Amino acid sequence: MRLLVVEDDAALGERLRTRLVAEGYAVDLARDGIDGAHLGATEPYDAVILDLGLPGKPGLTVLREWRAAANRVPVLILTARDGWAERVEGLQAGADDYLGKPFHVEELLARIQALLRRAAPVPDTELRAGDWRLDEARQCLVDRAGNEQALTATEFRLLRYFMRHPDEVLSKTRLSEHVYDYDAERDSNVIEVYVRRLRGLLGNERIETRRGQGYVFRSGD
Repeated sequence: MRLLVVEDDAALGERLRTRLVAEGYAVDLARDGIDGAHLGATEPYDAVILDLGLPGKPGLTVLREWRAAANRVPVLILTARDGWAERVEGLQAGADDYLGKPFHVEELLARIQALLRRAAPVPDTELRAGDWRLDEARQCLVDRAGNEQALTATEFRLLRYFMRHPDEVLSKTRLSEHVYDYDAERDSNVIEVYVRRLRGLLGNERIETRRGQGYVFRSGD
């Protein structure tokens, strides 16, 4: 899953990016409203964390532009703790949730996870494939007996995206766009390598190849 953080406080933005990457997300960071508006309009993010007090272009303007262009990406706005009027304006402009500053990162993570669940075709809090359950907190697979199977960071991001979009045809391009951040080298052939690894764990029949189209993650047991 790929996130955009639009935050002009450099220290806070870097802390958020570092923590979100550690939680298994691909993350892009914009430090002003102009760059944030452009990235949000041109890149396929799964969710956006948007500060309202941005240089260059206010966060509310950015949000209104996205919504006017029918961009429905889930948006969590950051506001001053006592900025109730900003929160109301943000929600009316199309925000999906808000969080007042200062905040605990754990609460932000929980709210982002809730937004992603609501936006995904599969909103389940627990993701399963056959005998395996994906533990999102520890970024590993767990079988019915409680045995764990470690995953690399990329394997985890790819599998989580597959499991949130089961029975859909997912192209290599779409998978790359949601597994890697903006600065990463997106070699679609690398996706094939990680798909083979996941098949080795889950079984070849779990991820079907659609020649010329991409892959389908089968949800049935």
